[in-house]
Amino acid sequence: MATDVAITLSGSPAFSPPGGNPLLESKFAIPEPPPFLVTRSRLWGTLTAATHDPVAVVVGSAGAGKTQLVASWLRSRTGDGRAVWITLEEGDGDPAVLWTYVLEGLRRAGLDLPTSAQRPFPGAAAHRSFLAWLAGELATMDQPVTLVLDGTSCIDDDYQWATDLDFVLRHARGRLQAILIGRSDPPLPLHRYRLAGRLTEIHSRELAFSPAETAELMDLHGITLTDGAMAALLQRTEGWAAGLRLVAMALAGRVDADQQIADLTGDDAGIAEYFLGEVLRTQHRDVRTFLLETSILDVFTPELADAVTGRSDSRRMLAALRRVNAFVVSVDGHAAVYRYHRLFADLLRTQLALDAPDRLIGLQERAARWHAANGDLIRAVEHAIAAGNPAAAAALVIQGYAIGELALHGRRCRPGELLAATPEPAETPESALVLAALATADGETERCARLLDEARALLLERNGGDCPDPIALAGILLEVLLAQDLRHSVRVVHSARVADVLLRRAPPEVRERRAEADAILLAARGVAESRLGQLDDAVGTLRAAVTAAGAAGCAGPRREALEQLALIEAHRGRLRQAAALAGKAREAAEHGGTAGVHPSSVAELTLAWVAAERYDVEQAWHHLRAAAAHPPCDPAVRAGAALVRARLLRARGELREARAALDVSAGDPPPLWLERELALNRARLAIAAGQPAEAEVILRTLDGPDDADTTVVRAAVQLAVGELDRAQQLVQTVVSTTDAPASVLVDAWLLLATIAAEDDDPDRAHRAVRQALRAASPESLRRPFNEIGPALRRLLREAPELRDRLRLPGTDQAEAPRRGPAPEDDPVLVEPLSKREMDVLLQMAAMLPSEEIAATLYVSINTVKTHVRSIFRKLSVSRRSEAVRRARALGLI
Repeated sequence: MATDVAITLSGSPAFSPPGGNPLLESKFAIPEPPPFLVTRSRLWGTLTAATHDPVAVVVGSAGAGKTQLVASWLRSRTGDGRAVWITLEEGDGDPAVLWTYVLEGLRRAGLDLPTSAQRPFPGAAAHRSFLAWLAGELATMDQPVTLVLDGTSCIDDDYQWATDLDFVLRHARGRLQAILIGRSDPPLPLHRYRLAGRLTEIHSRELAFSPAETAELMDLHGITLTDGAMAALLQRTEGWAAGLRLVAMALAGRVDADQQIADLTGDDAGIAEYFLGEVLRTQHRDVRTFLLETSILDVFTPELADAVTGRSDSRRMLAALRRVNAFVVSVDGHAAVYRYHRLFADLLRTQLALDAPDRLIGLQERAARWHAANGDLIRAVEHAIAAGNPAAAAALVIQGYAIGELALHGRRCRPGELLAATPEPAETPESALVLAALATADGETERCARLLDEARALLLERNGGDCPDPIALAGILLEVLLAQDLRHSVRVVHSARVADVLLRRAPPEVRERRAEADAILLAARGVAESRLGQLDDAVGTLRAAVTAAGAAGCAGPRREALEQLALIEAHRGRLRQAAALAGKAREAAEHGGTAGVHPSSVAELTLAWVAAERYDVEQAWHHLRAAAAHPPCDPAVRAGAALVRARLLRARGELREARAALDVSAGDPPPLWLERELALNRARLAIAAGQPAEAEVILRTLDGPDDADTTVVRAAVQLAVGELDRAQQLVQTVVSTTDAPASVLVDAWLLLATIAAEDDDPDRAHRAVRQALRAASPESLRRPFNEIGPALRRLLREAPELRDRLRLPGTDQAEAPRRGPAPEDDPVLVEPLSKREMDVLLQMAAMLPSEEIAATLYVSINTVKTHVRSIFRKLSVSRRSEAVRRARALGLI
């Protein structure tokens, strides 16, 4: 078959494709660089390293900088190898057209190939033989040649060209490298090249401008941006080359460049024109409609797109758009979760509002329903608000059992931020409840109460008071919080139990997502039970609150429960647990505090209480001052601070000031257990001041049967009036029990020691003091020993062993006693015990099993066993009893 010589290009005869159309000179021209070209060295390096691979693909969206990247790289390789550039257009996929251009390009690159008169034209019956001939000719070349095909996406509909090119590449013996540029992967068998490690790929992620490249582009345009504006520019454009170039052109010469970046959107004139011309108008009408309707979604799946658009082929549509890089991005590597490029999404939304505003509300409502049904409340509320329906958004919050999140975080959470503009007066019960929750979060108690009344009235008006569970739970939960603020403790306990029943009836998946409601109810109920004096119930509820709040990530309720637990444990004399809980409460306080209360005031008060009981006076005053850094409005904080202050003042001998400190009659009454503790301390101070009759009067004000601590104080009154036998009978009932708190047992044994001292029975007194020391040891309790009377103090002065262990002021041992050498049969401790090992040793001295030691110290049983083994090694013993004896001999305990 003969061919026609059409024209002479660069002095060489050229082929003409069938039909006689001449070859276009412009198709062989490497594109000229733009006026402001950024040197992209990192990608040049990738292309240079790819020269040993037969195929390199450079694929990205319109305006991603694909063509200029390869063109600038080729220009930088002057004299380094042969290169052929061919720009493709629609219709160039015909084998006759494509291979005519390829042959001419290869001849232009200096390859000695026959003219048309010497070789059949490609496209004839001998087409396969032509490809074999060309591959053979290339294989004999002494130098490889690079073939750049720019615009392969234009000819993707005809896959024959890719099959032919693959054949030539495989048989050219590495003398031909193809660089293919397009908006989608070319239809070559790329998987084979990829598996063989002979494929170089540059996609949109790599094409995106880096911060350094963006800064260079701005510098070339004479634009100076702050670091914040530069970061915002990259975030909005996502490194899209055309977008950056258009922005740079728009900002050139502007003095308000930073502000222009802050206001940058995809519907800016230059960017919008590019998107419309290069992307949107090139799409089929059906695709354009899909793009516009799904633009209301920030992130979406094919299922969500189907629900919003009413289609059933969104998966196929999105995959096709993603394949051709039509500014559809996979989210975080999830192939089935998509979003649009931020600037493209801006344009689409603006275009939707212009072209189809009547469809916008329906699209938003369908999106809201889909998100709500799939458990994404935040996006459901966002779409309901975007549809202009705050009442529907409020209903979604209530039906989603999210009232607890609003009550906790208010406007600081996304639903609260969106619903804060809900108009008043409320139109629906749900709207009134949402506004009441926001008022609760803001500490507006009166407004919350008024809105709850509005919700009840609207519900009655709607359906005669018939109340679905979600609405009922929302109302009762807010009533619990309102009653807590008003310190109506009985009402809190009752309402919390009702709310708990409603919460248990909620679907399990909802309860799992909305665990904050459980945490709020448990914390409020635990605090109320504490205020009512139901300490055992309070401890169980508060522990459950800590667990629930931790699982739900609710810092507020968790902190509140930890603080209350810490204070109760301090009152019970469990000082180690109290200190540990207070430490955790302080950590939780870093996430925010309760309205009106300093975030760490209760925790600091607990630590002051613990330090005072351990007679660490300096630390106790330090924590007490920290607790009082803000005026306490919580009666528990006020009463607890008064109690600790009185104990510290008594330690200084200031009895009158101590008694005055206990007067907390002003303000709301404290919790019943703290009120009772204050009364007992008034009685103790009255006895110390020599006024037992006053102490007796105080004790008569206490309701109910005597507990162990009351019995001990009553015995102290009897001792003060000289009724030693009666005092001993009373206190004996306390030491004979096993459930009395350690602090009460210490007081009881010291009272028995004092009675023995008054009876001039030193042996009995010494035994009682030893029992007191044994009871005090696990918690390092010291305060009661420093409050003993003069009779016992004089007796202990004659007992060196006890005197040294007690180190009491006024017993000639104000300083730590000098320790003599250890007995010869006992080795001297060489390696000191760690703080945690000392904690375990003290628990061992109290004869606690490993399980209880682990629970007390909040560690695992295995950790306790590890510490025990270390203690045995350091003390050179093999049993616990030996370890305790050795530790006492060494003066460690």
